[in-house]
Amino acid sequence: MTDPRVRAAYAEGAGIYRIVPAAVAIPRNTDDVVALVRHAADAHLALIPRGAGSGMPGGNVGSGVIVDLSSGFSGLAVDPESRIVRAGASVTWAAVNAAAKPYGLRLPPDPSSGAFATSGGMVATNAAGARTVRYGSVRRWVEALEIVDADGTVRLVERGAGSGERFTLTPDTRHLISDRFPKTSKNSSGYALDRFAASGDELDLLVGSEGTLGIVTQVHWRLDPIPPDIAGAALGFADLDAMVEAVPYLLSLQPSALELLDASLLQFVPDAPKVACLLLVEFERETGAAARGVVGDAVRGLKESVAHVETAVDRAGLERLWSVRRLASPALARLPAHQRSLQVIEDGCVPLDALGAYIAGLRTAAARHGIPIVMFGHAGDGHIHVNALPDTTADGWPGALHELFDEVTDLLGRLGGVPSGEHGVGRLRAGILARFYGTEVMDLFRAVKRAYDPLSLLNPGVIIPATDWSPVAALKVGVAAAVIPEDIATRLRDVERSAAWATPKLELTR
Repeated sequence: MTDPRVRAAYAEGAGIYRIVPAAVAIPRNTDDVVALVRHAADAHLALIPRGAGSGMPGGNVGSGVIVDLSSGFSGLAVDPESRIVRAGASVTWAAVNAAAKPYGLRLPPDPSSGAFATSGGMVATNAAGARTVRYGSVRRWVEALEIVDADGTVRLVERGAGSGERFTLTPDTRHLISDRFPKTSKNSSGYALDRFAASGDELDLLVGSEGTLGIVTQVHWRLDPIPPDIAGAALGFADLDAMVEAVPYLLSLQPSALELLDASLLQFVPDAPKVACLLLVEFERETGAAARGVVGDAVRGLKESVAHVETAVDRAGLERLWSVRRLASPALARLPAHQRSLQVIEDGCVPLDALGAYIAGLRTAAARHGIPIVMFGHAGDGHIHVNALPDTTADGWPGALHELFDEVTDLLGRLGGVPSGEHGVGRLRAGILARFYGTEVMDLFRAVKRAYDPLSLLNPGVIIPATDWSPVAALKVGVAAAVIPEDIATRLRDVERSAAWATPKLELTR
């Protein structure tokens, strides 16, 4: 479809960009994808695979042909004996878990966007969530992928099937990877050559490749039993140092989640505790007594440092306790008209012993450039989400945003971190990967791309940067934003405000 209104409806995702595509394709099945890929190869068209559009770093927008995989691809079958669910690319995390729950099973990684995050999209970024601290990111739970290669070949790539023939590692490249890859608990920054080197599985190279190596049409997820009992606590701290010191102790108790809400975010949430930092900790155990007992251990062990304590000893209580986290994003959507929440430095992850230095550095950098920020994230993984809140009526705000991006990038590098823990590189971070990995690893990344996509048809500019890369080019806000019909721009803003990413984008054109 090349209708201007349809193209406008796909010009934005959840991140900071507005890029009007040349066309939109909505394949309904794998045969459609094969035909589309072969046509693109003949016509030298760039294809941008896309699920719900909720990804932050701009991997779901582009100037080529958007391939909307959010309709069709809806097959869903649970095998409780093998604990495997076969899910089409458009099947959401929530749908997978709803189908698995009657068998006492679940997909443990739980991205906060799970209501609309599609299976294909989660694989694309190696998505994660609050329970990653215990269960890891989605890579660990992928047993097989059905993909369409850049030449139109359909393949099922299975766990344990080996590295395939497209790309292999030498002893020298293995040493380089071991030496240059940052040692963080989470990493969705570039091709996962470290995981590929460790497992020898092609599957680990494809997970997290952001639609640049093939188009995912089906995912085989491995499921896990739902733990019988759960309990938790909200622990408030008067200062950053006290919170940072509490994290290792809480991790020693083996929580299933350990989340951070900073005062910068809590200020937007009605009735939130008046503390500098709030940790939400969850424990899954085999009995109710064990769950309640470990919550007691957590509270007693930190009684000298906490300024606020609330506990919950069942699922309903924990749901109420965590409501403060769910209320945060809607609160940000009610910012004044001149102020926008822009996800520019939103996914950095550092080694756990650098968590305090990273948060302090973020505060200093934001103050220096005059841009308010809010912070929250996964404290147990050293992983912080940051929303910048610039005044878009102020002179020079895009330049200040760029300077903030550069300073935080340098900060992450000094602390041994990575620019993305779970959301992927997209277009936003493609140009800074060399600052974390060096030119030799970037050459390996380019070799991976050539091996799978020699014509660079699949999501060009993602992971491997475009020559004219800039993190703040093509913003969806400001005088330089691409012009689209006003009613569609308003509807896209409404989708963003209400996180209604499951809305079919064609509905926005009517």
